[in-house]
Amino acid sequence: MCGIAGLLLPGGAPHGELTRRVTAMTRALAHRGPDGEKIWADAEAGIAFGHRRLAIIDLSERGAQPMPSACGRYVITYNGEIYNHAELRRGLEARGETFRGGSDTEVLLALIARDGLAAALDAANGMFALALWDRGRRSLSLARDRFGQKPLAYGWNGQAFLFSSELGALEADDGFAGHPDRDAIATMVVTGTVPAPLCAYAGIRKLPPGTLLTLAGDAPAGTMPLPRAWWSANETVASARAAPFTGSAEDAEERLAALIDDAVRLCRVADVPLGAFLSGGIDSSTVVAAMRGDGAARSFTIGFAEKGFDEAPHAEAVARHLGTDHTTLTATEQEALAIVPELGRLYDEPFGDSSQVPTVLVSRLARRHVTVALSGDGGDEMFGGYDRYGWLARLSALADRVPGPVRPLAAGAGRVMRRIRPASRFARALAMLDARSPGDLYARLMATGAEAAALLPGATPATATPWPNLPLRRAAMLHDTLAYLPDDILAKVDRASMSVALETRVPLLDHRILSFAASLPDAMLWDQRGGKAILRRVAERRIPRALLDRPKMGFGVPLARWLAGPLRDWAEALLTPARLSGVLGFDVSRVRALWTRLLGGERTAAPTIWCVLMVQAWLGARPGAAQP
Repeated sequence: MCGIAGLLLPGGAPHGELTRRVTAMTRALAHRGPDGEKIWADAEAGIAFGHRRLAIIDLSERGAQPMPSACGRYVITYNGEIYNHAELRRGLEARGETFRGGSDTEVLLALIARDGLAAALDAANGMFALALWDRGRRSLSLARDRFGQKPLAYGWNGQAFLFSSELGALEADDGFAGHPDRDAIATMVVTGTVPAPLCAYAGIRKLPPGTLLTLAGDAPAGTMPLPRAWWSANETVASARAAPFTGSAEDAEERLAALIDDAVRLCRVADVPLGAFLSGGIDSSTVVAAMRGDGAARSFTIGFAEKGFDEAPHAEAVARHLGTDHTTLTATEQEALAIVPELGRLYDEPFGDSSQVPTVLVSRLARRHVTVALSGDGGDEMFGGYDRYGWLARLSALADRVPGPVRPLAAGAGRVMRRIRPASRFARALAMLDARSPGDLYARLMATGAEAAALLPGATPATATPWPNLPLRRAAMLHDTLAYLPDDILAKVDRASMSVALETRVPLLDHRILSFAASLPDAMLWDQRGGKAILRRVAERRIPRALLDRPKMGFGVPLARWLAGPLRDWAEALLTPARLSGVLGFDVSRVRALWTRLLGGERTAAPTIWCVLMVQAWLGARPGAAQP
């Protein structure tokens, strides 16, 4: 796990200029890689790579990057881990390859040199973002892992093509203007995230999951090659559904348990201390149980004094049963609140999921003891665990029962009712009855608030990821795998954990698990207790049902109370008319009216206000951001 950065000046550039600029970019990523820094440059080609190292596998200099291939044709700078590198190494050795060290980077390079980049990526089981210079073809390639666990941004700054793990490295380059993209930020206010390929900065893009792009070494400035898929979640799911699982429920449980055990085994490979986040829920408990079955395990939980937000007792009960070396940090409200003013700096783009606060806290706790932490993320998307999937099904059924001509009238009545009773679920459901399609209905269900789209006048929020052609719940699951998972969950965890140089690994996001889950009949995913039926049964093989059978809890914070109480002064400073109307041009009257309603007790206004605050905090941490 590391931070990578680089630039290409087509036509060549002085070695000193290349190394100076890339050094500045790379040092902006020091928090991602405190164990070393290395720069490589080719003045004739105008290419330079930088790398900040968090040493995980092969801690010696033989694992340092940027790394040239043994044949001399390729140079790579790479962030992530190839979990099956030992298996790939054995296969390469059988083909006559020799290695000088034990790093997964060297294995990946050797595989690229023999089989090509796309084939090497297809063979790799892991998480990564990489840049590869091909001296033979004089071309630069960028690639990102299947699910988007590792970030990669790119774009032009004048005559230089830049790329990096975080936007902070681009900001460090000479003359980077940093004009905010109002459409991208409007999308964030509605959804809570800036979805790839959009970026908070105009002219910069984020590489989508499972894609790669190649730029010729002599490309004219401004050239933006289109990413192409080297792996597709859509195709994986379609192939799995075309060959459905036909065994018994017990057969399916055995198969899933074996897949999870193998994914966890692969994710445990490290030459540094390793542990896991444990909430006591089904997903993290399943991962920790698999770790425990493979040997000793350390686990970490954040506890809160706030009733309804504290999962520590549940996690501790699971840890006691499994016999892990468990650590709980009971965070005070003051400790949690102290993180909030840092969020505009810690997150390189505006980010509106308030569970970022406890995620930063638990990352800081774990980093005191380990360098790598496994998490249970992905279980809801793979196995249908989100409560909103049931909500979506009920809303769709309600819409089907209402005649078409009546739906706009019912939706209008629902919007009127919401102004009177904002927290009414019935009013919210009625207000969605005029949705144009299942995708539109789901987008409304996921939006931060009904008024979010109107807060940046003249900006156009991006349309949602295309709705998959699948049965409703299955479509929502795949939609979340393509969008919500990489843009929200994985981005949240990456920025929080890497702010303290903690590598997080996500065993449930193994492409073999996605394929298997997609092949299962609905009855194995949903039962009378809700979603994730088969995952729950696999967990109950190692953990008593009584410890897992509890209502689902989000990793949340009492956002509305915080904003109206201890964070009010901080928020008021960011929501002054002058600041709101400044760089981006928020609709001051609408934002202030929403803020007033929140202060008056309208808790449903909190998510949208939080997004506006995160935009303002992000701008405040970047005083150089210029008006577009």
